[in-house]
Amino acid sequence: MNRSEIINSIKNNPEVSVLIVGAGINGIGTFRDLALNGVDVLMIDRGDFCSGASAASSHMAHGGIRYLENGEFRLVREAVGERNRMIQNAPHLVKPLPTAIPIFKVFSGIFNAPLKFLGWLDKPSERGSLIIKLGLMMYDAYTGGQRTVPHHKFHSRTESLKRWKRLHPDIVNTAVYYDGLISNPERLALEILLDAEAENPHARALNYFSLVGGEKDKVFLRDEMTDETCEVRPKLVINAAGPWIDFANHSLGVSTRYIGGTKGSHLVLNHPELREAIGDHEFFFENKDGRIVLLFPLQDRVLVGTSDIKIDHPDEARCTEEEVDYFIGMIARVFPTIQVTREHIVFRFTGVRPLAANSGGKTTGQFSRDHHIEVLSGDWTSLQFPVYSLVGGKWTSFRAFAEQVTDKSLAHLGLKRQKHTRDLPIGGGRGYPRSEEERAKYITGLAAWTGLSKERLDILCARYGTRIETIAEFLKRGADAPLKFLPEYSRREIIFLAQYEKAQHLDDILLRRTMIAMLGRLTRDALIEIAEIVEEALGWSGERKNAEVERTLRLLADRHEVRL
Repeated sequence: MNRSEIINSIKNNPEVSVLIVGAGINGIGTFRDLALNGVDVLMIDRGDFCSGASAASSHMAHGGIRYLENGEFRLVREAVGERNRMIQNAPHLVKPLPTAIPIFKVFSGIFNAPLKFLGWLDKPSERGSLIIKLGLMMYDAYTGGQRTVPHHKFHSRTESLKRWKRLHPDIVNTAVYYDGLISNPERLALEILLDAEAENPHARALNYFSLVGGEKDKVFLRDEMTDETCEVRPKLVINAAGPWIDFANHSLGVSTRYIGGTKGSHLVLNHPELREAIGDHEFFFENKDGRIVLLFPLQDRVLVGTSDIKIDHPDEARCTEEEVDYFIGMIARVFPTIQVTREHIVFRFTGVRPLAANSGGKTTGQFSRDHHIEVLSGDWTSLQFPVYSLVGGKWTSFRAFAEQVTDKSLAHLGLKRQKHTRDLPIGGGRGYPRSEEERAKYITGLAAWTGLSKERLDILCARYGTRIETIAEFLKRGADAPLKFLPEYSRREIIFLAQYEKAQHLDDILLRRTMIAMLGRLTRDALIEIAEIVEEALGWSGERKNAEVERTLRLLADRHEVRL
C-alpha cells in the first residue's frame, strides 16, 4: 500500500494489535519480527525512518570490546553473536572490518582494569599491550566455532611501522582484531522495513506521522505532511522513540524518567592523505584523556568519532566547535605528521544514545549500553493498553532486542511465535554472491539480461545488493542517463528511490536513501538537478520543489554545517 492507502485504512479501521512509536533501528527490528509472525502492526515516526539516533551511528557492527572492562560480559557475548549474524544476513551492507589498536605501553592498566570493573576507579588509565591482549583473547572466545571473522593478531613496532608508515613512532605494538563495517546503516534499516511490509500486508509503516496524545483506549496521531489527525485503538503500544521515549510517554499522559542519554558526534573528512594512511583498517584507540575514539574508512572518506557527552534534550544535539577541535587534535595521537583542518570536513553529525537514566558508571564511557523493556500498565496509567518502552541498546544488538520485545508482545496478545529472524537474510543480502568469482558471474549475467554495463551494475550492486535486480528492471523500462552534476547516479535510479522507498522529502533521498550528502558529494547544482527529478517522480508543484530545496539547505546548514 502507498501512503494514502495506509492512512485511509487507518481511518476506516482504527483497530490495531500493536502500535510502534519510533522508527529507529529498534522500532524497525521489532516491526519486522512482529510482521513475520502475522501481527497487524502499525509503525509511525514523526520524522523519516532511521533519521534520529539511529542515523548517528559510528557505522560499526561490533561486540563492544571495551565493555568487557565494565563487566558487561552478557552484552558483549550477545553483540558479538549479532555482529556475526549481521555479516551473514546482510553481506551487501555489513562486512568484516579489520580494526587496529595502536599501543604505546606494555604493562599499563594491569591493576586499573580490575578496579574499574569493580567500580572503584573512574579516572582514565591507559591500557597497555598485556591488558589489551587478554581482552582480545576473551573477545575472540565469544565468537566460538563460528569463524565469521578471523582471530586477532599482534604486530611488533617494526612490523607496525612498516605496514602503516605514518603511524606514531612511539608505539610499542599494534593489535588487529575484527568487527563489522555497516557501510550504510540507514539503508539497512530501510530494507528491513521493506522486507516486513512485503511479508505481511497488515504491517504498515508511516514516516512523518506523529503521536500527539492518548486517552483510555485511543491514541491520537497527526500526519506531519498534511496536518490532518486520526486515531487508532491499539491492544499494545511499543515506545521505540529512543532518546525521545520520555517525551512520547508524556504525550500519552504518563510521566517517566527512563532516558539519560549521552551525545555522540562524528566528522566525515575528505582527506586523501589520511585515508591512504589508515588503508582498509579502522583505527580504534585511547586518546590522552582516556576517551576511546576511532578513525574509520568510509568509502574514500574518513569517519572520525566519537564524543560521549551528557545531554538532557535530544533536539538540542549539535556537533560543537569544541568537539571538532577535540577530533582534529586526537588524530595527532596516532598520525602526528598528518595535518587535519576544518577545510577537510565535508559533513558532521551527532545523535543521542538512548541510555537508561540509571545506567551506572562514574563516567559517560562507563554508562551501560545494555537494553531492557520498561512496562507501563495497570495502576501506573489510565490507558487501557500497556506501553512497552524500549530503553538502551546499540545498533549491533537490534535484532536480539527486537526478538525479546516480540516474544513479550506475542505473549501479551496470546499468540505463538511462528518464525525467527536469526538466520533471515535482509533485503539485498538475499542471494548475495559470497566471493569475487561469484560476484563476477552474477554481474555478467545481469549485464546480459538488462543490457546495462558491467561497470554500472558493479556500482549498483555495491549500493543495493541483490535489490539491483528490481532496480535494474526499472532502469531499463525508460530512458535513463547519468546525472549531469553527479554522474555516478542516474535519473531513473533517483526516480526509483523516490517512488518505491517511501521518500517524502528531498532530504530523505540525499541523507538516508543514499550517502550523497554524508560523503560530501552534494553541490548546489546537483541538489537542484535531483530536486527537479523528484519533482517529476512525486508530482510536486514548482512551489513545492523550491520549498524542498530550501528545507534541505536549511537542514544541512543547521545540523551538519554543510553550506552549498
